[in-house]
Amino acid sequence: MITYNTENVKMPQLRRRDTSAWIRRVAQTYGKRVGEVGYLFCDDEKILEVNREYLSHDYYTDIITFDYCEGDVLHGDLVISLDTVRSNAELFHKDYDEELHRVIIHGILHLCGLNDKGPGERELMEQAENRALALR
Repeated sequence: MITYNTENVKMPQLRRRDTSAWIRRVAQTYGKRVGEVGYLFCDDEKILEVNREYLSHDYYTDIITFDYCEGDVLHGDLVISLDTVRSNAELFHKDYDEELHRVIIHGILHLCGLNDKGPGERELMEQAENRALALR
């Protein structure tokens, strides 16, 4: 089950049923099934609080992924700052909706085992995001 919740922000205009089906399709391309995945859309202040409390990081970010996967079943909590998504869309001259979906799937790709911190990993993650966006 995929759930969508908010804290301190209005729910983004998502076609939840379509978005959930898309997430499942992307997971299947990695041989994974979606179990319990929860999205929390929030503001910058909330994501900073989460980043400080759980990761000891003192900075804003667009998404934090908490991975509880078991085998090939995806379980996790994904916290997304809509403030940062909006800022990044402007910064990178992207449509807000596209940037939001890129971040939504970015967390799923982490749950599927992709990383973006090591050498060359960011480029591989971007390629995977682009492939996933093409499946929408």
